[in-house]
Amino acid sequence: MASGVTNQAYADAAERLHADTASSTGAQLASVADELLSVAGLLRGQPRLRRALTDPSRPGEDRADLFRSLLAGKAAEVTADALAELVAGRFSKPSDLLDATERLGVDTLLASAQKDGVLAEVEDELFRFSQIVSGTPQLASALSDIGAPVAPRAKLVEDLLAGKAQSVTVRLVRVALEGFGGRGFEPSLTRLIELTAAQRDREVAYVTVAKPLGEAEETALGAKLAAIYGREVSLKVDVDPAIIGGVSVRVGSDLYDGTILRRLNAAKQSFAK
Repeated sequence: MASGVTNQAYADAAERLHADTASSTGAQLASVADELLSVAGLLRGQPRLRRALTDPSRPGEDRADLFRSLLAGKAAEVTADALAELVAGRFSKPSDLLDATERLGVDTLLASAQKDGVLAEVEDELFRFSQIVSGTPQLASALSDIGAPVAPRAKLVEDLLAGKAQSVTVRLVRVALEGFGGRGFEPSLTRLIELTAAQRDREVAYVTVAKPLGEAEETALGAKLAAIYGREVSLKVDVDPAIIGGVSVRVGSDLYDGTILRRLNAAKQSFAK
């Protein structure tokens, strides 16, 4: 969804959906999100349909009518209206329609969590699960295997998270398994964590330390980063004794590496020269 025309189509559909669901409950929003993500799954497996729905030689209204006919009796009116608005827009390439539909589903799912007051928990659960995956090579390999069907991998996730995570968290992990925005599984998880934080109007800071931070240290670091970025910051702290000491912080493409390990490596390189 990098192009301007695609972003505009998405923005129009998101605005329509937001207006139509303003009084919806969290459960109702989750149901709409599930329908949107199901449609994204359909589009993922139907490249010819994606081409037909983004054909610039056909008027947007005709494409919207075509999509409505496909969704008749299979989706709620609010879902069909948002998707018709989306399809009526312009797209740089057919795959952008899939990405926009998927993003619309994710944002609606996050809105449902926000409505239910569990959005912060979902953010933390996604991060904790991503840490478990990255720290367990066998699990990472199983979940990242794009050659394997999604269903058994999703079942594995459901078994692992049963009774331990919000239903929205489990659904978002499945989105990651399907390759959110064309990404691999772990990059998809990272992007979903960032979108969850953005829904709370926060930046995500990935912090690596040699030993756990105290509450006062976390508060001070969060305040310092908030002053730099002009908004609240969600700290995602990973403890890695291998860095020896100091702290590494990554926010988006910005990296602040003040670890002792980095200094030692820099000193080695200096001596080598």
